[in-house]
Amino acid sequence: MRQTVYIREAQVKELLLLSEAIEAVKAAFCDKAEGHALMPPKLIVPLPNGDFRAMPAYLPRQKVAGVKVVNSHPNNREKGLPTVMAILVMLEPETGFPLAIIEATYLTALRTAAAGALATRTLARPNFRKLAILGAGTQGRFQLLSHKLVSPNLGQVSIWSLDEDLAWQVKRDLEPQLGIAIEVCPNPQSAVQDADVIVTTTPSRRPIVQNDWVSDGVHFTCIGADAPGKQELDPAILQRARIFLDDMAQGMESGEVNIPLHQGLLKPEGIVGELGEVLIGRKEGRTSDDEITVFSSTGLAIQDIACGAVILRKLGVL
Repeated sequence: MRQTVYIREAQVKELLLLSEAIEAVKAAFCDKAEGHALMPPKLIVPLPNGDFRAMPAYLPRQKVAGVKVVNSHPNNREKGLPTVMAILVMLEPETGFPLAIIEATYLTALRTAAAGALATRTLARPNFRKLAILGAGTQGRFQLLSHKLVSPNLGQVSIWSLDEDLAWQVKRDLEPQLGIAIEVCPNPQSAVQDADVIVTTTPSRRPIVQNDWVSDGVHFTCIGADAPGKQELDPAILQRARIFLDDMAQGMESGEVNIPLHQGLLKPEGIVGELGEVLIGRKEGRTSDDEITVFSSTGLAIQDIACGAVILRKLGVL
């Protein structure tokens, strides 16, 4: 009798490296762009103080399918809980047999950071040196780790958080580990000043980066606006930018562009396409050093499935 494997968070941390997550997420983006992925838009169910999402996908080339259930509760830290928690169920496509149940809170953080760093590596000016991170929660921390991995010339980091203690904790934890000076800034404007790349990881529902703070040539990796009604950038920035989404349908409904689109401040034809299309050479990414580029990440089920597959292969389940 076959048995479903249960994989705990501690095993995930041992079995899935950040570098492996980046390559798995890249492969998933490419599969999607080439028409080798089935992924309905995520279902978002409102809850008191947050929501939960159901995220199914099938990757035929990798012979794996599955569904992730994940929450978003920004105030959970006050209760001693992560703001995001997840479970991933991996299925055998030919039979529907549940191959594994994976505790996926760490996996979610890793694959989101992987997508962000992959977008920056693809769309930012080559050899950029200064990174600004807005938001010092779990994702702010993981985005710093992933960006350092793909950006060997990174030499300066500035970070801002509504909770300043979190920003100082990131500095204490990661400055010695990464060997990079991390500056804790008192406000978003001082954090983004002179930055080559700006990563936003907040749950904000109003812009926290204003257009007149932003110089030509900057790249934005926008992580926080992953549900309808969220936004982190002044729409005037988007009007200046070359914009890429992780998924066109999902990204227009729940990504950084969702509010400007509904307000008529941005038109769908102002969005160039998906990151995967750039990765396979179908669409051109950055076209000049003076161009502002934006990647809006909403989080895709194919990313979770691809990372889950890495774990299952190491365990001999796939």
